[in-house]
Amino acid sequence: MSQDRNSSRKKTSAPAGGYHDLKPTIWVGKSGMSQTIIEEIKSQIKTRKVIKVKWLESVEVEPEVVAQESGTILLQVRGRTMVLGDSGSVSGTRSRNI
Repeated sequence: MSQDRNSSRKKTSAPAGGYHDLKPTIWVGKSGMSQTIIEEIKSQIKTRKVIKVKWLESVEVEPEVVAQESGTILLQVRGRTMVLGDSGSVSGTRSRNI
């Protein structure tokens, strides 16, 4: 029964293996989320389409706000790790599923 509840929360479908094998490409340090990091997310999402972001335990990060500011889609949050996807994949501009 809990699987039905979890699957209804998904924003997009994850690959068969999930995002576990995806390596983090952005690390947020003790300075926290800055405009420079937001710009780097925007830059990387153009070429990679899906990226993983990790942050330190001592840093407050709101994944929903990061996704909104960077123009991406929040695909998954687990602990201090989030997966962001290209917003074009949801609007139907791309035919490839994430």
